[in-house]
Amino acid sequence: MKPVMRAIFINNALRSQRIAITSSVRPFSTTRPAAGPKNRIYPARIRNEDELSTLLLASASTRVPLVTLWMTTWSRECDEVSPIIRELIEADGVGEKEGSVSFVEVEFDSPDLGGPTGLATRYLINNVPTLLAFDRQEPQLETRVTRVDDLRSKEFLTKWIETEAARRGEGGAGGSIGGLFRSIFGRS
Repeated sequence: MKPVMRAIFINNALRSQRIAITSSVRPFSTTRPAAGPKNRIYPARIRNEDELSTLLLASASTRVPLVTLWMTTWSRECDEVSPIIRELIEADGVGEKEGSVSFVEVEFDSPDLGGPTGLATRYLINNVPTLLAFDRQEPQLETRVTRVDDLRSKEFLTKWIETEAARRGEGGAGGSIGGLFRSIFGRS
């Protein structure tokens, strides 16, 4: 066989093998790909600091922001706002595309939380209802929501939840110093 004919033969053989290789590709596993992240709503209200700490640790380990609604047992506005937020997170799946969120209600007037002078003071909660997200166990103070009109607005809440879900463990404390470092080092 002449060298030119041999080169053509080898080239044709390689082409045919490439086709054979690509046509016989099969998936590595027979299991279906995992579904995307899902939002989670914790059914029980937080009534003491240990319960909140446990959820904050779980949130940090899974890199899923924890959305908290600080409310009282006597506030009519809290009773109006809570079902709206639950519906958006649970039924509508708001935030799942961005990475998901967890949601829990915190009983602001619980004696085990120290009332208004206890745990709420640490997170600067001075109104009820207040919506506050935690990311990596850090309260996102700059994005907390205290205006009842905003808490009743599905459009506002949808955007807010999507923004918090998009953090996925990347957000800082939400303070101006974190924003300063972000601008210095180019992280957004």
